[in-house]
Parts: sequence; structure tokens; C-alpha cells
Amino acid sequence: MSGVGVLDKAVVILSACVDGASLAELVERTKLPRATAHRLAQALEIHRMLVRDTQGRWRPGPRLGELANAAPDVLLTAAEPMLAALRDATGESAQLYLRRADERLCVAAAERSSGLRDTVPVGSVLPMTAGSAAQVLLAWEPPEAVMPLLPRCKFTGRTLAEVRRRGWAQSVAEREPGVASVSAPIRDRTGRVIAAISISGPIERLGRRPGDRHAMAVIRAGQRLSGL
Repeated sequence: MSGVGVLDKAVVILSACVDGASLAELVERTKLPRATAHRLAQALEIHRMLVRDTQGRWRPGPRLGELANAAPDVLLTAAEPMLAALRDATGESAQLYLRRADERLCVAAAERSSGLRDTVPVGSVLPMTAGSAAQVLLAWEPPEAVMPLLPRCKFTGRTLAEVRRRGWAQSVAEREPGVASVSAPIRDRTGRVIAAISISGPIERLGRRPGDRHAMAVIRAGQRLSGL
């Protein structure tokens, strides 16, 4: 603890909301008085440090990602040339995604300079319910973090089991009509999946089984960015 009471309590609140928390859960996890926990959570919500999900539970808000993305990051620094190399090797746009609660955030990208492409601008927020990157970001999560989302997903638990088995994911017209993608995990030094690296483009170029052509290139790029 820093000794700055309000700041310390706010950090405790943020930590308690990583996986979502109702007011009752906040009180239980932080041991703060109910009125204090409610007041601080509301203040953090105003500053977009917390947001409410569809169940009314507080979760990490977009401002946290914005602040994190504004700071120098080893992964992002290493990702820029790797995404460019992956784009050049596959001929398709390449992206890096991080999970933010029930969404995924594109934090880096390398786009094709010409021809048909699937443009995902840096900063784009996409759902965790569709797309190969969403599959990768969910496949190694514990069941309790996945099951609430599955009823809304365009893929199944069996799909995620297959992603874990082979180490990569593919999607065809899952997130957006006419778009296919291939994704692989990026891991930290403990082996935990912290990001997904992807390529995406039109189905007419990638085909109905894009992983057959590009999975190994995407896997290798993810391995080179792992453990930083």
C-alpha cells in the first residue's frame, strides 16, 4: 500500500473488477464499507476506468487500455516489425489483439498496401464472440471465464478444444461476411496466453481453409513474440 488512502482503495476496487464484480462482490472482495465501495466504483466509472457489462457488473474500462497503450510496451515494440514480416510472408493484413473483458482490442496492425484487404484500424474494439483471434484468447481461459460467453459465441466449446489441441484458430465469415482469418497465441514467460496474433483477408483469396496455408507462419510469429 502507498499510504494514500483513496488511491489505495481505488486500486483495490480495480483489482477486484478484473473478472467482473457486482456491488456485493466488491464489498466481499475488498472488505470496504458498502457505501465506500459504491462511491469509488461510480467515480472510476465516470473516468472510464470501469464500465458496466450487460449484467450490471463492473469490469475494467477502456481508459485503462488507452493509458496502457500510450506507454512504451515491450510486446508492442517487438510486434511492429513482426507484423510487417508476417504481412509480407502471407500477403495478408496482420493484427495483434488483447482481451479487454468481453471484447478484444486491436493494439497493432500491418496493412496490405494494395488490393482487397480486411482493414482493422489500431484501437478497434471487436467482440469476443466471433473470429479466430477471439477463439485464441478464450481457448486457454478457465471454464468459468468462458462459459458465460459461449451462448453468444458463433463458435462452440468443441471449437475451442480443437484450437488448444492444434495451437491455432481459423474463421471463415464468422466475424464479418466475406472475411477469413488465422490466429495463434502469444504467451508470457509463464506460458499464459496474453495476446493473439492474426492475419485476415477476403475469403476469395484466403479460401475456406485458411489455416492450411498460413497457420505455420502465424504460429511462428506468435512464438517469436512470446516470453518477452
